[in-house]
Amino acid sequence: MNQVTQDVLLATRLTVRYGRKPPVLKDAALEVRRGEVLGLIGQSGSGKSTLGLAILALLDRKKVTIEGSLLFDGADLLNFREKEMRSLRGRNISLVLQSPLSSLNPALRIRTQLKEAWRAHSSQPSDGDKVIRRSLESVSLPSTDDFLAKYPSQMSIGQAQRVLIAMAVMHRPSLLIADEATSALDVITQSEILALFRELNRNSGMSILYISHDLASVAGICDRVAILHEGEIVESGETIQVLTAPQHAYTRRLVASIPKLPIAHTSSRAASV
Repeated sequence: MNQVTQDVLLATRLTVRYGRKPPVLKDAALEVRRGEVLGLIGQSGSGKSTLGLAILALLDRKKVTIEGSLLFDGADLLNFREKEMRSLRGRNISLVLQSPLSSLNPALRIRTQLKEAWRAHSSQPSDGDKVIRRSLESVSLPSTDDFLAKYPSQMSIGQAQRVLIAMAVMHRPSLLIADEATSALDVITQSEILALFRELNRNSGMSILYISHDLASVAGICDRVAILHEGEIVESGETIQVLTAPQHAYTRRLVASIPKLPIAHTSSRAASV
């Protein structure tokens, strides 16, 4: 049985293949520690999103073969049945995707969508209104009746992404997976969302797996980084160490492609969480 240290929330060692094709992930090993932001960096097609979906058991097991281990809080999620995974998704592990307007239901008001997300995982549905308003405020959105009555099309992209994040953190999960969560945003809105992730991490101790191909945004938010190349984790470590003294040839090429990286922020946050 795989052993992980007490401060490790998630530990993966996964091989994933579609049918008889070569593996998309090849013994991909990474760890997300409690209370940290880990950046998963890789170019398009490297397997980043596959890894994120595998953690949540959202890959079609009839078409995909998954081997290895996926330890979350000491339990191997690969052994979980779908019913057990449904109890984890949204409550213990949440996901924020790339396109907020396609993730939200255009026919339902924001209040309805947030209420459904609360009821899906709560044993106390009567507390929903209070929790919804608190979640919106935590992501710097209005908690007024007027705002809750809006449809997704009546909001900006940035507001819609904040609604998705509010929905994702409503149950105060231990782990938030942000999969290219800022790539569809303009530069200013992207900066605001990154600041929001940092604030949520610092205020609640929530671990974040921040998946991106954007090295600059990863450098600005993450405590540690893992580099995914052709399905393998080729390098990992403290952000400032990996980005200032990369060891793998692929990491060196990535770093060389960005003239200036905002890595002054990336000191350890363990003592402050």
